[in-house]
Amino acid sequence: MPQNLQAIRGMNDILPDDAELWEQFESLIRDWLRAYGYRPIRMPLVEPTPLFTRAIGEVTDIVEKEMYSFTDSLNGDSLTLRPEGTASCVRAALQHNLLYDGPKKLWYMGPMFRHERPQKGRYRQFHQVGVEALGLAGPDIDAEQIIMCARLWDDMGLQGIELQINSLGQPDERAQHRQALITYLEQHQSSLDSEALSRLHTNPLRILDTKNPALQDLIEQAPTLLGYLGEASLKHYEGVQALLKNAGVHARLNPRLVRGLDYYHHTVFEWVTRQLGAQGTVCAGGRYDGLVEQLGGKPVPACGFAMGIERLLALWLEQGYQREKSVPDVYLLHQGNAALVEAFKVAELLRDAAFSVHMHCGGGSFKSQMKRADGSGAQVAVIIGDDEIAAGEVSIKKLREAGDQRRVAFDLVAITLGELLLGSET
Repeated sequence: MPQNLQAIRGMNDILPDDAELWEQFESLIRDWLRAYGYRPIRMPLVEPTPLFTRAIGEVTDIVEKEMYSFTDSLNGDSLTLRPEGTASCVRAALQHNLLYDGPKKLWYMGPMFRHERPQKGRYRQFHQVGVEALGLAGPDIDAEQIIMCARLWDDMGLQGIELQINSLGQPDERAQHRQALITYLEQHQSSLDSEALSRLHTNPLRILDTKNPALQDLIEQAPTLLGYLGEASLKHYEGVQALLKNAGVHARLNPRLVRGLDYYHHTVFEWVTRQLGAQGTVCAGGRYDGLVEQLGGKPVPACGFAMGIERLLALWLEQGYQREKSVPDVYLLHQGNAALVEAFKVAELLRDAAFSVHMHCGGGSFKSQMKRADGSGAQVAVIIGDDEIAAGEVSIKKLREAGDQRRVAFDLVAITLGELLLGSET
């Protein structure tokens, strides 16, 4: 007997009840982004591997351990399923010269892929909403992106999401801090775990992000980047803080906050909840002014963020959001060949009038069809049988409240249903 095929571990099916929840979220997201002037962009799922090694950094967990990369059998190119969206978005903007007439505010939504150990809130195929502002300098766009997140949490009715922010400064400032950090950690090398030791001379900043409880006291005493920021970097960071304060958005300054992608500098931020266990970051981002030039373009300021859809939906449900199950307005029953022909006509007539109609298919008695109609959640059943055909009428029966069945002519069905369901003529 053939073996039952199943989805790849960590790559999940989204079944109808959940898929409808996703659609509700996506509709809210589109309206929210439109209100801030962002326009959609869609990029391929597969990109050249060098795009990510150059943008994210070769000495990062994503590139070293997590990317799904393979060789194209036709031309030998190394290709990768995108592990994040920013590099792809910048690549698309450069390739199509989107910045020729000024800054762009772009957003995208879709699956990303990382070969991680699957657990709640962390999957191998996961989905993100990404927001990118290209060509805008200054702390105002950084602050606006953080403020717009606060509005989304409010629109969704979410509570208990904490904002943490930090500044990673500019490359030369990070280089000075990096050396000071290496010197400090070398003095405590015997206390470092194997992962920290492997990062000591390659990516020491990531050690500050360790989740190992045994290293927390050591990390707390490490030199912070804030002590190496120059006047311009401090002014930018303080500008962001002032704008957030004026907007009533509280931020916790976290000098240990770093991001797992090398392209960030200046502002970095995370929105974090304690209600999802270990995977508590629901949204993260920051400024990446050097990335456009790094990928072959002219120097362009840029900042953006991404939010994990699976984690946000889990939090939404955790905090009591009630799913809105999609049900038809009308369930259309029929019996006999002549009634089937007429049922197609009536169903299309009702759809023309903007009603959603579930027309019964697959045969069965009126009794079994009424059982299906009741289970569909529809408000009204429209019934066509031999008697109705002979009279040129349909029968209409309310399914959710008591009341007599009534007959109406074919050409009055939409008007009658409008009165029953909408309280006015359709």
